[in-house]
Amino acid sequence: MTVISRNPADPADVLVELPAPGAFAAADAVERARAAQTGWAAGGAAARSAALSAVAAGIEAASAELAALVVREVGKPLAEARAEVARTAAIWRYYAQAPYEATGAVHDTAAGPGLLLTRRRPHGVAALVTPWNFPFAIPGWKAAPALAAGNAVVLKPAPEATACALRLAEIVEKALPEDVFTVVPGAATEGGALVSAADVVSFTGSSAVGRTVVRSAAARGIPVQAEMGGLNAALVLPDADIAQAAAHIAASVAGYAGQKCTATSRVVAVGAALDPLREALAEALRAVPVGDPAEAATVCGPLITEAAREDTAAAWQGLSVLAGGTVPDAPGWYAAPTLVEKAGPGHRLLREEVFGPVAALLPARDLDHAVRITNAARYGLVTSVHTADLGAALHGLDRLDTGMIRINAPTTGVDFHLPFGGAKASSHGPREQGRAALDFYTSSRTYTLAPAGA
Repeated sequence: MTVISRNPADPADVLVELPAPGAFAAADAVERARAAQTGWAAGGAAARSAALSAVAAGIEAASAELAALVVREVGKPLAEARAEVARTAAIWRYYAQAPYEATGAVHDTAAGPGLLLTRRRPHGVAALVTPWNFPFAIPGWKAAPALAAGNAVVLKPAPEATACALRLAEIVEKALPEDVFTVVPGAATEGGALVSAADVVSFTGSSAVGRTVVRSAAARGIPVQAEMGGLNAALVLPDADIAQAAAHIAASVAGYAGQKCTATSRVVAVGAALDPLREALAEALRAVPVGDPAEAATVCGPLITEAAREDTAAAWQGLSVLAGGTVPDAPGWYAAPTLVEKAGPGHRLLREEVFGPVAALLPARDLDHAVRITNAARYGLVTSVHTADLGAALHGLDRLDTGMIRINAPTTGVDFHLPFGGAKASSHGPREQGRAALDFYTSSRTYTLAPAGA
């Protein structure tokens, strides 16, 4: 197999074309990482902290270059690309402090002399399988806590983000000992080999692949987490600021062409909110700047592949289109931000994640009905609730089957110092980011210290 990565705004522009290394090379990378991990973990907190800080500094020093690479390889609009690079540096700095934190606690025994200790230790080698849509941030929020806890890391990026991963490796490898961080390009063969050899696995990607990863890791008895997408809803109550809600939802539908697991794909208008929201949201989506991701004003760039564009266009066929519903006849894989209505309960827009700038408008009689509509999806990553009534918001919060809930804010947006993850088919295993990540990349041990002769 050949790994090929193209510029989605100009498909003739090929960034990477190289032979996939294969399963044996992936397994060998794990073994080399395992040999290097012992020294990395034993080197002490100061060494690990300094190394992660150096990575952050390296990312900051190359920020303009890295943002341009994100734009070129995955079609992310320039403003978002710059924000991702800045957030990536912040993530590495945040976890650079983690090596100094306590790794356990001391307890008294239930009876008699002695002490009980708990201590968290690294697993060994972490296999990270990451998507293309956040080519620096997602590898960062997986690798940084794994390394901070004393693990070695082998990263298998999506083929479409290979150039970004290889450039990240150049920065990280300058700061770390040899083989502590390795990138293995490739596809399913290489990813499967890593899952079969590593000591802990973190995956972000599609539900189908995620379920396979979870089964493989569970069969080996190793820790695994999988983030597998969303079918996120925005609930708009009649007392909401309709203009603000429309602006937030339009940004969540169309930003980066809807290619985020936190993008809004269902808009649930409660009662009297339906008519004004229909008009305001359609207008907001028509006003979204679509075009060359290298332009500073662009909000909605191209889809990642031609197949992704065709899949997005197919999703709105046969529905009542309120905005968009067109595919520009131009180079690059673009689709207009689209709002549809009259999607029946069995329509794919209400069952499957369509990774593109399209959303369905749905009416609800009241908040209870809106909650039932939201919870009907098999995914449960994030929901936004737009209302001026905090009581109503809290009432809705308690019954939403989603891992993250945002009040009067877009569904998109992540605070990396707090846990990230969803419910139902969106996520499996412990949460990512924040201190939760440090727990995932370590195992807890209990020690009993009794005095000799006791």
